[in-house]
Amino acid sequence: MNKNEFYDEIKKLDINLTKDMQEKLDKYAQFLIEYNQHTNLTAIKTIDEIYLKHFYDSLTLVKIANLKTGKLLDVGTGAGFPGLVLAIIFPDLEVTLLDSNNKKITFLNECIKKLELKNVQTVYSRAEDYTRCHREYFDFVTSRAVAELRILLELNIPALKVNGNFLVMKANVSEELKNSLSTIDKLSCQIIDQKEFELPENGGLRTLVNIKKNKVTNLIYPRTYDKIKKKKL
Repeated sequence: MNKNEFYDEIKKLDINLTKDMQEKLDKYAQFLIEYNQHTNLTAIKTIDEIYLKHFYDSLTLVKIANLKTGKLLDVGTGAGFPGLVLAIIFPDLEVTLLDSNNKKITFLNECIKKLELKNVQTVYSRAEDYTRCHREYFDFVTSRAVAELRILLELNIPALKVNGNFLVMKANVSEELKNSLSTIDKLSCQIIDQKEFELPENGGLRTLVNIKKNKVTNLIYPRTYDKIKKKKL
């Protein structure tokens, strides 16, 4: 997907890019390719792939949530997907990029400085450590295909405000959803939206799920990562 095709496709998502946003995305893509030559950030290495499988894919979240304002946490953000893309497109959205890989945080800090973004910060931490200390704070939490869904739920839900939304980004999620129903129930959440679609240009299957938090999370969650992994709720 070249840049012009990307611009056309995101218009279908009701996203209108300013010239400044276009320039920031272009700088981001160029810097990612340059940085990736000496530090492994992503297996996607061409501009066209970045625009399709990173930029467009990140912005499909608007299919299930209104992200124009609020506080969003992106857990396991890697090279900034979807969080940094959302910060560029929605300047009134306050974005926190969380990752436990310091090399990726270093890249993100340099990229944020290069793009002169004021609405985004980075955090170098494990998810369970951060969410345990930042409870009931964010309007949105998202995570793109980082771990099994039931694990992501326990790690991420504590950080959400009541009535906040956990936005799941996966390929095929049907089996994971079945295995996560008890976790969703015990964390006092509910599925309120689910969308399945193909990325343009045969880019692959995507599933988005919006999970709403209905009550304050019990302080016993999240458990340690080892316990979460070994035994589901």
